[in-house]
Amino acid sequence: MPEGPELDAELDRVRESIDEAREEERQDRGFLRRISVSTALVAVLAAVAALQAGSTINEALLEKNEAMAVRTEAFDLWAQYQAKGIKSALLKEQKQTLISLAHVPQASLDQDIARYQKEQDEIAADARRHEDQSRRRSAEGDHYTHRHHRYASSVALLQIAVALSAIAALSRSRGLWLLSILVAISGAVLFVDGFLLFF
Repeated sequence: MPEGPELDAELDRVRESIDEAREEERQDRGFLRRISVSTALVAVLAAVAALQAGSTINEALLEKNEAMAVRTEAFDLWAQYQAKGIKSALLKEQKQTLISLAHVPQASLDQDIARYQKEQDEIAADARRHEDQSRRRSAEGDHYTHRHHRYASSVALLQIAVALSAIAALSRSRGLWLLSILVAISGAVLFVDGFLLFF
């Protein structure tokens, strides 16, 4: 066993090794703490983005459904329009037939023709309003779908950032952690962009 100065030198090297190991462990804990906090924040943002993605696709589906319902009403109105036109055309034919047979058409025939024409004009105006409303609702649905795609892309990037953070923590890699931060920032930008599309 070494004695004297050799023992003191050996003890000094052991103490330095222990101090270095403690310092390294303290730095690792600080690094892991930063990774943990950043990962938690990214996970919260991912959860909010996922909620927004689900909400906006539901809104898009609702608007598209409403657009179809209003369009169906417009189709029904156009069918009524055609029915009134057919009735009016039949009355006009009846009138022409009576005239050609040298009979005097009833006055109520002209009133019925005029009434059908007026009803047809009102129905056409209503059908056009329904078509316009259907187009507006469909466009709103498209807008919500576009926002949904932004949020969904944001969620994907934020989840990738969380995975990279986990790998960075396991491998103690600062480079991977920085990459996860950059991916998270990209996801956050898409999230904000989806939110700004609301206005």
